[in-house]
Amino acid sequence: MVTQHEILRLGHQGDGVAAGPVYAPATLPGETVSGTLSGTQLTEVRIETPSADRVQPPCRHAKSCGGCQLQHASDAFVSAWKQEIVATALEAQGLAAPIRGIVTSPARTRRRAVVSARRTKKGAMAGFHARGSDVIIQIPDCQLVDPKLLTGLPVAEALAVVGASRKGELSVTLTVTENGLDVAATVGKPTDGPLEIALAQVAERFDLARLAWDGEVIAMRQPPVQRFGAANVEPPPGAFLQATPEGEAALLDSVQEIVGDAARIVDLFAGCGTFSLPLAASAEVLAVEGDAEMIKALDQGWRQAQGLKKITGAVRDLFRRPLVPDELRKFDAAVLDPPRAGAEAQVAALADSRLDLIAYVSCNPVTFARDARVLVSSGYHLAWVQVVDQFRWSSHIELVAAFSRNEA
Repeated sequence: MVTQHEILRLGHQGDGVAAGPVYAPATLPGETVSGTLSGTQLTEVRIETPSADRVQPPCRHAKSCGGCQLQHASDAFVSAWKQEIVATALEAQGLAAPIRGIVTSPARTRRRAVVSARRTKKGAMAGFHARGSDVIIQIPDCQLVDPKLLTGLPVAEALAVVGASRKGELSVTLTVTENGLDVAATVGKPTDGPLEIALAQVAERFDLARLAWDGEVIAMRQPPVQRFGAANVEPPPGAFLQATPEGEAALLDSVQEIVGDAARIVDLFAGCGTFSLPLAASAEVLAVEGDAEMIKALDQGWRQAQGLKKITGAVRDLFRRPLVPDELRKFDAAVLDPPRAGAEAQVAALADSRLDLIAYVSCNPVTFARDARVLVSSGYHLAWVQVVDQFRWSSHIELVAAFSRNEA
């Protein structure tokens, strides 16, 4: 039975929410919509009264592909919505702070993406999944990713032909580097001699910088270099990387503003050196990261760079063994960039450290606000928040927040 609903707001995943609640994909607040209700989900959605914020999706794959949730909304609406989510998360913890606006990455700038590939009777297909489905949608004209990354789609298909089981699906991480594509595939067939030869041939045919299979490097024809400040870094296969160069630059600008002329900085959850290496242009840095391979890549990049101050790398699980206040007091500022779960244990130690400056980089406004409350309760001042949108047309939000012991 077809029912009609008025969309009241957007949920955190980008779906429209009507009374009930009823969730309707690709809808906007203020719209009247109809569709078939299945539990709390509205399917076969029809827009009866469109919002003034509704626009024509810029990508021809938008209706079928699940890679983007918000291409039907104007840029102004999405920007305001993402800033409102941050403000609401802070308000839920009894906090408020000036939000400096939002820096949104341009279209076609995503330099890293995970695509799915599957063998077919006639060969293979690769792309993103349809919304809420395991169906693969081919995306030759994707408006989200860097055009260089799109050249990896036939690579993923070739890898599926030689290395995916008939019923299985290959997960392929594609990353644009200074020297070509870095490709890391997982959940494929176990490697043996013939498969390794076939994979190496794929790497040569497509002129890949590097090809890894379930974590094992099969071929490296050129160093898969990423540039962080003055350093060239070769991240391990599939390593975390900020999604767009523009997003990374916006995050770094805010971090550098917060730490200012601090001479000694601790970078917590440092990864491969996104912040550590640029900050080392003027400060000594302790880079702490749980992944030994990432710290190794950071260290090698630092040693080969010119003109940087000392970076000391430390492998440490900051969830189980956070730096304690006595260790933190050696520094003038901290950079904190945890995963989505936030950093409860490390934030508790920071709260007791009385460190002057903290730059908190977050990809989850809810866990950020939870941690911010701990810092503010211990005497820190939350000076401002900069929202960064490098996952354009998605519900994903990143931010940088400035904490200091002195309000001035």
